[in-house]
Amino acid sequence: MEDMPYADWLRFAKQCWERYGTPVTVVDLGCGTGNLAIPLARQGFHVTGIDLSEDMLAIARSKSETLYGTEGSLRWVQQDMREWELPEAVDAVISFCDCFNYLLEPESLEEAFRQTCQGLNPGGLFLFDVHTPYQLQNYAEHQPFVLDEEDIAYIWTCHLDEELCELEHELSIFVREETAGGPAGRRYVRVDETHVQRAYPLEQITQLLGKSGFSTVECFADFTWDKVTPETERAFFVARK
Repeated sequence: MEDMPYADWLRFAKQCWERYGTPVTVVDLGCGTGNLAIPLARQGFHVTGIDLSEDMLAIARSKSETLYGTEGSLRWVQQDMREWELPEAVDAVISFCDCFNYLLEPESLEEAFRQTCQGLNPGGLFLFDVHTPYQLQNYAEHQPFVLDEEDIAYIWTCHLDEELCELEHELSIFVREETAGGPAGRRYVRVDETHVQRAYPLEQITQLLGKSGFSTVECFADFTWDKVTPETERAFFVARK
């Protein structure tokens, strides 16, 4: 994940808030290990990071203690994005790094959108991105992907269900461990992971947002304010309650 464009996601969010109104309270939905929530909190926002994975949140807490120093305006909550709920409504919700592509049924997508709308103050903004069908097709056409470094390597293959536009990522990751024998005793431990993502037509996402209670919905292309095209890889949605 070290090459992921976290600075670009932060820049897009800040630009969006400059256009539509700067929030005080922010939820980072699907926050992972806190690579967006922590810098936002350091910039003065009151941030709640929500994720399904307790392991991810444990890393986020550790990072926040080291990089942030206090959790006065930063807290972590383990919840499902389809059912998340806080005691108070917030001004903005963000969800970047294609989190919603992991919801494999339109009903799940609508549940998450509806819950997000309920969790926002009137006029609140919901910002998120998704991989487009074009991007998942690109993954399938250009796989396999390989990383070969001294301490870690992986083989990453993809299999596309064209009817559903559902992509199964299979990763075999090899991590070097030091053993008592020193350099001659080094060994690699293999970890296998499977990730499944689904890409939805952007028109369908727009319709589900409207159905879930959002009054206005806009869509932009690839970290810009340009309109989406058939070659857009990552679509950004801005929805207002």
